[in-house]
Amino acid sequence: MSMTPEPRATHDRAADDRATVHWRAVWRGALVGLSVLLVVSVVQALVDRNVETFSDSAWVVPLFVAILFGYALGGWQAGRAAPDAGLTNGTLAGVGAFVLWIPVRIVIWLVRDEDRGLFTGHSPALRPGQLLGHVVIAAGLGLVGGWLGARAATNARRRVS
Repeated sequence: MSMTPEPRATHDRAADDRATVHWRAVWRGALVGLSVLLVVSVVQALVDRNVETFSDSAWVVPLFVAILFGYALGGWQAGRAAPDAGLTNGTLAGVGAFVLWIPVRIVIWLVRDEDRGLFTGHSPALRPGQLLGHVVIAAGLGLVGGWLGARAATNARRRVS
């Protein structure tokens, strides 16, 4: 039995920082994305109430593009706040914005619709295909936004140095 202490495992702190999720950045990005989604949801509810056939109106495309922008903006914010792991944090921020938006969507649906099928029925709050589609789109655009935000932060850091 030896009395010498075992050598401590050394690890590269910089490598750990690059590989980790920065939850503060993810939350900040998710909240920025959620704020865009909230505004779009309110506008959509108001327009849908005043337009007879909303699904056939010219409002559908701009509002959908605004939702896409919200996912990318959330990812951009997370990527800018944590440029060393911008892709991961941007993806999580985009998905986080969508996950935070789900309860809002359900509340809007509860207030407005008479058909009470949460996932089924004539006018469900959330169709399973919509859930999957939004998760994939939120992740993809959050990733792109995270990449752009990380590049912007890295370029700004280089200009200052």
